[in-house]
Amino acid sequence: MNGAVVGIVMFSAMLVLMAIRVPIAAAMFIPGAVGYWAMTNDIALLNTLKGSAVARLTVYDLSVIPLFLLMGQFATQGGLSRALFKAAAAFVGHIRGGLGMAAILSAAAFGAVCGSSVATSATITQVAYPEMKAHGYHGRLSTAALATGGTLGILIPPSVPLVVYAILTEQNIAKLFAAAMLPGLIATAGYVIVIALYCRVRPQLATPSEPLPWGQRLRTLLGVWPIVIIFLVVFGGIYGGVFSPTEGAAVGAIGTFVAGVAQRELDLQRIKRSFYGTAETSAMVFMIFLGADMMNSALALTQMPARLADWVSHLQVAPLAIVGCILLFYVVLGCVMDELSMLLLTIPVIFPTVMALDLWGLAPEMKAIWFGILVLMTVGIGLIAPPVGLNVYVVNSIAKDVSMNETYKGVIPFLASDFLRTLALLFFPGMALWLVRVFYG
Repeated sequence: MNGAVVGIVMFSAMLVLMAIRVPIAAAMFIPGAVGYWAMTNDIALLNTLKGSAVARLTVYDLSVIPLFLLMGQFATQGGLSRALFKAAAAFVGHIRGGLGMAAILSAAAFGAVCGSSVATSATITQVAYPEMKAHGYHGRLSTAALATGGTLGILIPPSVPLVVYAILTEQNIAKLFAAAMLPGLIATAGYVIVIALYCRVRPQLATPSEPLPWGQRLRTLLGVWPIVIIFLVVFGGIYGGVFSPTEGAAVGAIGTFVAGVAQRELDLQRIKRSFYGTAETSAMVFMIFLGADMMNSALALTQMPARLADWVSHLQVAPLAIVGCILLFYVVLGCVMDELSMLLLTIPVIFPTVMALDLWGLAPEMKAIWFGILVLMTVGIGLIAPPVGLNVYVVNSIAKDVSMNETYKGVIPFLASDFLRTLALLFFPGMALWLVRVFYG
């Protein structure tokens, strides 16, 4: 059977299954298995099924995912988000829109120990939204800031999607974490500026609170020290060569556990919830891995990735224009898929195509790292952009008194900030690569 036809049918079938709300893992696995059988035979399919799960689930590098997820669960259940928001609000809450800025800053700091966008959005919303509502903040600004701030959970290391990208492309996880730091900080600053401009144009959206005495402000910092220490130990150890990213994730999980117990936030019930939450999310991630592996194995047989790479490399089009089209494709795909599914499905196909392009004269490793950060930033756009915007759904499930339509109106200025930042990184790769060169030469 013609490989191109099989590939198109498989991809179409996957989209149809997703549209009728079949779980993502099954929506990729079923067309992939049928396509693999169509290209080979039933014996070959059974042999592949026999070994694929073991081959995937015994990869040592994948153990970093549940460890970072456990670290985030301990941070969530251990009340660290409350201390972060309290400290940020103490310093900027008296500025118009300051509680929105505090939500962004606390989301960025929480993202440094979480690694999940949805978890960051949900956790910070539970803490910040009641405070913003009590101070008279408009629901549009409050929910938009909280949904957008959650995207920092995957941009600021550690980042589960970035770990997945590193594994799929065989890149160094620590280097990708280093590359994400500066864009993450720029994103944080950009969102704060958006809130400041937003409140200058529409001052009725936010009411400034009374400034706190400096002594009280400084005391709020005492609750933040565990996160600072955990971040310094984990990433200082990784970049200092003391331990690997996987070992760093284990150290971080232990550190957040100890911090939560020491602050009397983690009781037996919350510890159980942390392990259950980690197990559920890890199971979902690995099931998506298996579904994507089946789909990508079938696509490899159709030779679609190789043909696509060859076709693109012979196009009489500027390489940056091709990358721009790929990023737009990710934005559109983000309207129907979550970030992990997008990466697992598309990276094996798109990555060889990008690596075949001459982009700013970058060496292959630097090109792979730069493209990974570009993809991560674009995936973040999909988390808040209509019509799906997973973060928007999460925030609105907590802030039930604000309509989703209002939140989508509120995220538009933040999307403009995302667009400008992505455009800047596209034309100035040094934004992502500067720290990599500082740390690794």
